[in-house]
Parts: sequence; structure tokens; C-alpha cells
Amino acid sequence: MIMHRKVLVTNDDGYDSPGLHKLVEILRPWCDLTIVAPKRPQSGMSMAVTMGLKPIAVKHLEQKPGEDWWYLDGTPASCVKFGIDNVLYPDRPELLISGINHGSNAATASIYSGTIGAAMEGAVNGIPSVGVSVDSFTPSSGFSGVAAKLPDILERIIPVMERRFGLFYNINFPDCPVEQIKGIKTGRMGRAHWEREYRDYGEFLRESGYVPSEEDCRYVAAKEEGEQLYVMAGDFTDNGDNPHDADHLLLSQGYVVVTPQNIDNTDKSEIERLCAIF
Repeated sequence: MIMHRKVLVTNDDGYDSPGLHKLVEILRPWCDLTIVAPKRPQSGMSMAVTMGLKPIAVKHLEQKPGEDWWYLDGTPASCVKFGIDNVLYPDRPELLISGINHGSNAATASIYSGTIGAAMEGAVNGIPSVGVSVDSFTPSSGFSGVAAKLPDILERIIPVMERRFGLFYNINFPDCPVEQIKGIKTGRMGRAHWEREYRDYGEFLRESGYVPSEEDCRYVAAKEEGEQLYVMAGDFTDNGDNPHDADHLLLSQGYVVVTPQNIDNTDKSEIERLCAIF
């Protein structure tokens, strides 16, 4: 049951992200929420932490019954650490939920994801942890499906989440109205990769119609002589050798996909082969 649980909430899109605020809205009726999210977008940070003895800005934004809002100018995993070690200590969260991420974190995208990196940090600390994503970069797209389905998914998986070191859940929602969602399936991490990952920045702007932010414009204006500008905007490409239950394939078919993952990435079959050699 998620009722009355102490839940630590974070994301990788920043504390003012529509996805984070929608997640809090969904959880608000059932949970006591502590929100510690990055000050600015931190996509692609995986499980990186902000370190090197640099000062890290933290701000207590708001506190009201059932909700305590903070931001930290660091990575999602750093936000989880701060939430556990500073905001909630000596108490501990009973659940960690990271999201709602704008963009799928299925297949190998999960390896890079700051959303999933935060869930991994929760798993390191023995906290049942979940990452939630929607297969769309449109700010509010797909949220109706999350609102309708996520509470029931949590009710189902929390009682069976083993207190096993390293386990966490990666949940991806399709970009479609809730009535078009085909169902909920368990998947495995699919095999895919990016092609043409780095593109000329000017070419990208002309082809995509993307409007750069003020911060991006300042960065472009300040580039040094001889520097060229590129942007990471590759094509996510299926490897072609996936099983039928690969998470990104199920997601593309209109299913909500729950993928159990683990921070222990030891190749156990390779251990057996190496033991025969050594």
C-alpha cells in the first residue's frame, strides 16, 4: 500500500518541471512527500554525483502539510543523497519515486538517464525505488495515463518488491490518451543505440525549428575563436535482435512497461566461464 508512506521524490528535469509537479499531484492524496529536485535540468547524468569539494547551492522552497519542497544545484543522485542524509535524517523514506521524466527511459536509454540514476541511488541505500517516464518530450503529453495507472501499479508492485540489494523498477508510459493504453506488461531492457549522435548546431536549428533558450544563446555568443558548435540529437535505433518483451518494443505498441532492473550488473554467466579458466 502507498497510503501514508514517507516518499522521497526527485527528477532530472528540474524542480519546476511539469512532470515533477504532476507526479506530486498524483501522489499527494496518499503520501507524505519530501521533494528534493535539481535546480536546473540534469538529463543524461545517470548516477553521477556532484563532488570535488565544490560548494553546492540548496534552497528550501516551501513547506506545507504533507509536502516539503527543496532544490539542490546538482545531479539527481546528489538530490537523493541530500534528501536522505540531510532533509529526512534520522528518518528514512519508505519509497523513492523519480520522475515524471519527459522522454522514454526504455532500452539502453536507462543507462544514461538521470531519472533512473536517482532510482539507482535509492536502491544503493536499500530504499524501494521507482523511475517513471513518458515517451514524449511535450511538456504535458501522456500525463493522463500516468495519473490513471500509476497509483494502481504502485499498489501492485510495492508489496512484492523484495528488499534485495540493488533492485529498482523502471516504468515507462506510452505517449497516448489513457483510453488508448493497451495494458500493463513486464518487460526487459531492450537493445538499441543512437546513430548520428552529434550534429552541427546550426544545421540542427535549421532542420528542427528548435528555439534555443536564453542560456543557450549566451553560450553560443561566448564561444571561443576556432570552436565549432554541435548538439547531441541522434536517432534512437533498434538493434534488430530484441526479444518480444523488450521494453522499448512493448512501449511502442502502446503498453505501460514495468522493467525490473538492478545496480548489480555482474555478468554471472561470464563468472562461470572465467572460473573454468582460472
